[in-house]
Amino acid sequence: MAVKSVQYKQHTFSISYEILNPSAHYDIIFLHGWGSHKNLMKRAFGDHLKQFRHIYIDMPGFGNSTCNMALTTEDYATILESFISMIEADKMIILGHSFGGKVATLLNPEYLVLVGSAGILVPKPFKIRAKIALFKLLKFTGLTQLRRFFVAPDAQGLSQPMYETFKSVVNEDFSEKFRAYKGKALLCFGHQDTATPMWTAHKIAELISDSRVVEFDGDHYFFLEQGATVAKEIEKTVLKSLEH
Repeated sequence: MAVKSVQYKQHTFSISYEILNPSAHYDIIFLHGWGSHKNLMKRAFGDHLKQFRHIYIDMPGFGNSTCNMALTTEDYATILESFISMIEADKMIILGHSFGGKVATLLNPEYLVLVGSAGILVPKPFKIRAKIALFKLLKFTGLTQLRRFFVAPDAQGLSQPMYETFKSVVNEDFSEKFRAYKGKALLCFGHQDTATPMWTAHKIAELISDSRVVEFDGDHYFFLEQGATVAKEIEKTVLKSLEH
């Protein structure tokens, strides 16, 4: 594990990262999802894709990377752009899971691998909508001390900057960002995923003209069990193009 410091908006971010296969010719950058960390991605893909130099990054506020200000998704992309340049990495191929898929899209790689990517708004179940409505009513009546009973699981235990970040990024519609992306995209999604359902993969595919959807059995973290299969799809999509 190594750490680099990135300066952004008068704040210092310590970015923790790890590199595997350091002598490989091609780079592939891995970006984890919200509430996760680089070791999860390494667990899924570390034993595969030996043709690539793997770059695993803890995004600001996660794992061993620091964050002491509220960020937007665009801020994450800007910070990581600086970091990638700092370590002299090639951003030709970026794989992003969930929230990491949105950041990866903004980084505009030549090859984008979206694994259960967020970015298409999914209607909230009635139970969640009722909970939000009740919280707003309690807030109106001044009973905000009951907030902890209404906070989403992904927001629990967060520092104030990260909670503000969560509120900023959780309900973003990335449709226009996907439409603006002009590279090649591989979309890997799980059939039982309720966070980023399969229909959202096909919606993204409609927005990114040069894209391919591969469907997997499993939930939002299907890639932890099927990293080898996802890796084969990446090789099929990317290596053929690189070799020609």
